[in-house]
Order: sequence, then structure tokens, then C-alpha cells
Amino acid sequence: MTTRNILIILILVFNGKCVFGQPPAASFSWPEGKRTAISITFDDARTSQVNGGTALLDKYGVKATFFVLPGGVEKELQGWKKAVASGHEIGNHSNTHPCASNFAFSRKNALEDKTLEQMRNDLTEGNKRIQKLLGVTPEVFAYPCGNTFVGRGVNTKSYVPLVAEIFLLGRTWTDEEPNDPLYSDFAQLTCIETDGKTFEQLLPVLEKAKANGLWIVFGGHEMAESGDQTTRLSTLKKLIEYTQDPANGIWIAPAGEVAKYVLKQR
Repeated sequence: MTTRNILIILILVFNGKCVFGQPPAASFSWPEGKRTAISITFDDARTSQVNGGTALLDKYGVKATFFVLPGGVEKELQGWKKAVASGHEIGNHSNTHPCASNFAFSRKNALEDKTLEQMRNDLTEGNKRIQKLLGVTPEVFAYPCGNTFVGRGVNTKSYVPLVAEIFLLGRTWTDEEPNDPLYSDFAQLTCIETDGKTFEQLLPVLEKAKANGLWIVFGGHEMAESGDQTTRLSTLKKLIEYTQDPANGIWIAPAGEVAKYVLKQR
């Protein structure tokens, strides 16, 4: 290296402008010039989802992702068949919904007592049952309770790699940030909860996503006007109307559809 080159480097460093090895600022291009993407998702195959919830979505032509439990599908089979025919995406939420033993309802089916092989069997059995019931094999997954591990203490292991092997994406639960399409790990996509929220409470997240080209994956459970773990239909209506205003530049689509687009762009 010549003396002249060394002097140039020193000048850049002392001016706080050292640019060696720094790539240019990255940006992501959403389809048709949109500014951001939104996926609306729901868990568990709750009865209210097909007895009222999908009717609102269908009224606006919006396709959501439903991470279902086979047992829940069986209770309202005709409703779920109609949801599939309407174009909604069906995802896997496991076969038996195992969560951490901290949840009292899961202590006889706790993740701390599971092995990775048992989790593989649970996920693949869920896919088999959903295929048999609805004629579709899920490509997307949502972690029950947002827990991503099996075992306890020093024996704890992540089952995120297993989800990455089987599915196009894995969605977590109750996160703080939307997904950056250039950097997010598809096996651990973040989720912004809609249960119990007003549209006004969701608006700051929407505005941040618009400003930064991010992908919001919203998540909820019941679809009604009140109750525990419920995404209010009035909130959902305002959210949909906001996304469908051309001035906001939002692409709204099922999680799997957005994921496939992002992968191609990457």
C-alpha cells in the first residue's frame, strides 16, 4: 500500500466516514409499488373464525392465513371447507398444541417433556390430518404459545430448525417489531397481536411499516366483538379499510404468498 493510500484511509477514519467494506443502503421492492405488506393470521381453528370472521374477510375480498388444529377443524368441518374454497390459506398449528409447562392447560403435554423427534411426529401428523380433512397440505406454521423449544435447562433444544425443514415459514407470537423482508428469519417471523386491540392501537405499527418497507404479520384468535383472546370485528373492519385505501400503499395477502414473493426478491 502506498503512502498516499494510507493517508486517504486515515482521513476517512478521522472524519468518521470510513466506508471500507460497507455495502450501499438496501431497499426492498414490494409489488406494484406498494410501500409495505400485511398478512392477517389467526390460530387454533376457533369456531368464531368460520362462524362470522371469514364472512367479514370475504366481504372485502381479503384472504387470511388460519393456523389450525385438526381437532378444531373437525368441529366445524363444513365451515373450514368453505374457507378453503374462498381462498384462505390453511397453516399448521401442530397436532396437539404443546406449550411450556408454565401454562397449566399444557402440563400433560409440555414442551419440557418432548424430544425433537416427538415434535417432528406432532407436526407431520398435524399436516396429515389437515390434508385428510381439507385436501390441503400446510406450507406455513405458527408455534403454539409462541414457544420454540423442547426440553428443560441444559437439555433445552430449539425446534426452529425442524420447522425450517418442514415448512416455508414459522410464525412466533406477541413480538414488538414487524419483519424486515431483507433480514428476517422465515422460521421465526414476528407477530403483532390483534387480540383486544383497537385500530388506533395498531396504527403506529402500520405507519412504521409504511415508512420502512416492513412486513407485518398480525395474529389473533377469536373473531367477535368481545371476549378473551378476541380480535374485534370492528377493529378488523377498520384495519382492512385502511389497507385497501390506495393512498396507503399496502399489499395485503396470506403469509405464504408474501413469503414466496420475498424469497424470489431476495
